[in-house]
Amino acid sequence: MGNIMIGLKKFLSNKNTVTIIGVLVAIVVLYVGYNMRVQAAVNPQDIPCATQTISPGTRITEDMIEIIQVPPSMLKGSPITEVANIVGKYVANDTVIPIGSLFYSRSVVEKSQLADAIIQDIPDGYVLVNMSVDTQSTYGNSVYPENYIDIYLRATNRLEEGTSNEEDRIMVGKLIENVKVIAVLDSAGNNVFANLEDKQTPAMIIFAVPEEYHILLRKAMYLRSYDASLFIVPTDESLKEEKGEVRIASEELRDWINSVTYWTEDMSGGNISATTDNNQNQAQTQ
Repeated sequence: MGNIMIGLKKFLSNKNTVTIIGVLVAIVVLYVGYNMRVQAAVNPQDIPCATQTISPGTRITEDMIEIIQVPPSMLKGSPITEVANIVGKYVANDTVIPIGSLFYSRSVVEKSQLADAIIQDIPDGYVLVNMSVDTQSTYGNSVYPENYIDIYLRATNRLEEGTSNEEDRIMVGKLIENVKVIAVLDSAGNNVFANLEDKQTPAMIIFAVPEEYHILLRKAMYLRSYDASLFIVPTDESLKEEKGEVRIASEELRDWINSVTYWTEDMSGGNISATTDNNQNQAQTQ
């Protein structure tokens, strides 16, 4: 055993021998590396592609996708390689995916990223409402789409100059509850939460309510005999398994709003609008 070790040491101590071994090892490494790269460039890769032309805004389903094999060297850009990352997504509004085309991240988006996503989320019989907000009224930008809010009304009577403060009347109450937020937008109409790294300031929230509630909210917004404003309060309704239905929270508030407004109808065009009681009184005196 000792003789073998001595012979091996003498063999490795020979500079020529070490050089030859190093060259052989380098050649083997280069050959293996080159062969692996060639195989990687030549071996086909499974890539999803479109079986039909898919129009903008279309929801992508499994029957619209097939798997083809493409050599990596033929791939341009960064196509999506997993079917699971495509099915259930939507084609971007400014894109058409032709038959046989690969899918790219720019052309495949979430439903919330579509331009008409807000309209698609309206339940039957509901009407969209937008309400002005800011960082403070959204509790530090803490109101997100899919959250639920309650809507409150604050109203004070308008005091003329010289009027005693004793005649000041303030009313605050919950008007509508269990309202689902559809979108939170900035002043340019962009989704505030589309890019969490680029913080945006909320300017409006969008939600949908039945037409009757929509009219009631508009009447509350347009009251002119009172200093009136609506404000929101977020709730934990979204955390519950069974979500409550949107409904009027105070019949007294609804009756009060209706009592200080009335309907007028333009007989020539059939247009209906709400007017405050103060204007009604003026019309009657004329």
